[in-house]
Amino acid sequence: QVQLTESGGGLVQAGGSLRLSCAASGGTFSRYTMYWYRQAPGKGRQSIAAISWNSLNKYYADSVKGRFIISRDNAKSTVYLQMSDLKLEDTAVYYCVRDTYPYGVINVRRDPNEFGSWGQGTQVTVSS
Repeated sequence: QVQLTESGGGLVQAGGSLRLSCAASGGTFSRYTMYWYRQAPGKGRQSIAAISWNSLNKYYADSVKGRFIISRDNAKSTVYLQMSDLKLEDTAVYYCVRDTYPYGVINVRRDPNEFGSWGQGTQVTVSS
């Protein structure tokens, strides 16, 4: 049973930066595509970034493209989300999610409920 633990969230002014981390324990991290989702107050979950198991493929939602960078360190079983030029609309709880099956391709159209492994989330609040 994999456990995912996010960290790095907090309060930041618009235009600032944060780096989120998600450490995985249990399972074989290096075999799985990883996703970052976020959920803003009153809204549904949104996939914002993904990275394939071998880091060769990455995805970014249009809303974060050019501002966020996803990366991973398989030796540390950790996935990162570097967030820059943060905007008020980036305020949300951010979750890291592990793909259901190993060696999967990135598929952001998948129903989030199909993912079995979610972290507890970390709050990011952007103030003006």
